[in-house]
Amino acid sequence: MTEEIIIAGFGGQGVLSMGKILAYSGVMQDKEVTWFPSYGPEMRGGTANVTVIVSDDRISSPILNEYDTAIILNQQSMDKFEKTVKPGGVLLYDPNGITRHPSRKDINIYKVEGVEEAAKMGNVKIFNMIILGAYLKLKPIVKIENVKKGLEKSLPERHHKLIPLNIQAIEKGMEIVNKAS
Repeated sequence: MTEEIIIAGFGGQGVLSMGKILAYSGVMQDKEVTWFPSYGPEMRGGTANVTVIVSDDRISSPILNEYDTAIILNQQSMDKFEKTVKPGGVLLYDPNGITRHPSRKDINIYKVEGVEEAAKMGNVKIFNMIILGAYLKLKPIVKIENVKKGLEKSLPERHHKLIPLNIQAIEKGMEIVNKAS
C-alpha cells in the first residue's frame, strides 16, 4: 500500500498540522512516511500545502506531480491541484469559499462541510480534524488509535487537554463526508 496525498489551503487552516498528524500516525503504525510542506512567506492567509506519502515500502522521493488524493480547502488550491489527482483517485474538499466546484468525471469527488461543522461544535480550530476524519473514512490508511498517538506527538503538551475534542472532530468528519453530486 502506498498513498500519495496533497493537502492544500490557506495558511492558518491547519493544512501543515493535518499533514504532520497523518505522517506521525503512519510512523506509529510502522509505515514509511514523508512529510513535505510548502508555504508562502505570508504564512497565515497565504497559500500552504503539504505532500504526505504513507507506504508499506521505502519511498524514493517526497516530490510528486500526481496524487492518489487531494484534500482541497480553498479556491486557489482547487484551481492548482484538481488536475493533479490520478484518474480513479479522490478529491475531498470543503465547499466553504469554493466558487468553482470540481468537475472531473474520472475521479471520486467528496465534500465535507468542515467549517460549518466546526462552528456548530463551538471551536473553529478543529476544522482540520473534521477534514482529516472525512479523509480517514474514505481511506482508512491509519488506525484511529495511531491518530491519537500522532496528535500526542505533534501537539505541544500544553494542548494535550484538547486531544479528546480533536478525536471527537475526527469522528464527526467520518460521519458527515458525502459523495459530491
